[in-house]
Amino acid sequence: MTGRRRIRSTFLPRHHRPVRALALAAGALTAGASLVTGCGVVPGTTGGSGDDPIKVMTWAPSDTEATNKPGMPAFAEAYARWINARGGLNGRKLTVLTCNDKNNGVGAAKCARRAVKEHVVAVVGSYSQYADSFFPPLEGAGIPYIGGYGVTNAEFTSPLSYPINGGQPTLLAGLGKELARDCGNVTLVRPDTIAGDELPVLLDSGLTTGGHRAAADVRAADDASEYSAQSTKALAGSGSAKEKEGCVVPALGDRTSTFMDSFRRARAEYPRVRTAMAMGSVDQTEIDASGGASGPYEGSYITGWYPVASDARWDEMKKVIKEEAFDDNRIDSADAGVQTTWIAYTVFRKAVESLGGGEVSADSVRGTLNDGLSVPTGGLTPTLRWPRDTWNATNHLASIGFPRMVNANVTLQVVRQGRLVAAHEGFTDVTQTLRHADID
Repeated sequence: MTGRRRIRSTFLPRHHRPVRALALAAGALTAGASLVTGCGVVPGTTGGSGDDPIKVMTWAPSDTEATNKPGMPAFAEAYARWINARGGLNGRKLTVLTCNDKNNGVGAAKCARRAVKEHVVAVVGSYSQYADSFFPPLEGAGIPYIGGYGVTNAEFTSPLSYPINGGQPTLLAGLGKELARDCGNVTLVRPDTIAGDELPVLLDSGLTTGGHRAAADVRAADDASEYSAQSTKALAGSGSAKEKEGCVVPALGDRTSTFMDSFRRARAEYPRVRTAMAMGSVDQTEIDASGGASGPYEGSYITGWYPVASDARWDEMKKVIKEEAFDDNRIDSADAGVQTTWIAYTVFRKAVESLGGGEVSADSVRGTLNDGLSVPTGGLTPTLRWPRDTWNATNHLASIGFPRMVNANVTLQVVRQGRLVAAHEGFTDVTQTLRHADID
């Protein structure tokens, strides 16, 4: 294939379709939907002006058979308790509504309609794979979406979206860029789905920009119960002899751990082949569960959006957890969802504080962010800023379909002695790498 094309979708976990980018909704949708089962609220009086509490919502899936992020709304509730104990935001209490989108479009739409009905001023630090269900109600009501997880293209196109990281595109492009330096043959193992078809484009953008040839592409059923054939094929392609080095990149979402079970058994003949993956396919909990230093992840490269969990820059977030949710096992300071929620609330807090004693509403929060408010995050990300004109000539990512992406930085981590540690200091900017991601 020749020519240029936009990246159509980002990596999605198992059981989900790619999500199309959305146009701004023409009008508000009805707000008379029933409350979502399983939705909660941090106790407190709700209201919309004066000295009334400032009301926001955080949603994520929990108790489903696919991807679950219960730590995100749980941490949002803890954050509200913490900030309210310190006088609130500009002297006003923060009320956090929570909602379970149940990993389906109906649930996501119900959460969004409830946000409209409850007159929240923002949806903050949330996760949902169903942008085509939740963005239209939010856009119709003018409610900003601050700090989503970056699993849908719409989070990087909607004018009401304020992403704090580069989502899955940056993780795979950054991983390819790093592997180009250190790996021999590289093999990608990915779902044989429409969404999976986009993964080689992203990984290869990093590999080829770094002067490496494109990865071999091994496809697998997205609901497989074992991956013996794919493991053998990937290992043979990455290191055809014991002395050859190579890297296998499993990009199977929540099936990655299943793949690694098969990979561990097949790996004995290829001792110098390593694995590498993007954050979201593995975390410290999975590394521990698989055997730590003696497990299959030892030596693996992993790209993330933020510094490693042991970094001192997370100390204030950990203080919130210790003081307000020490015994809540849903909240893990090493979870990228919890970390994303912390940074998203940092953005929201800065936006409200910038308004001084003025009105706090969806319009005013959106307005101060659009006016170029700069938000430092204590070094957890570069300083964040969303210019109103995201299609201007200086936005290098607009041309490939990511006009709202303002942070294309990733970190490289490695598993050493069973612990995720920084492979090198600082961030890697993959803006230029992503600009080449649509070149075949």
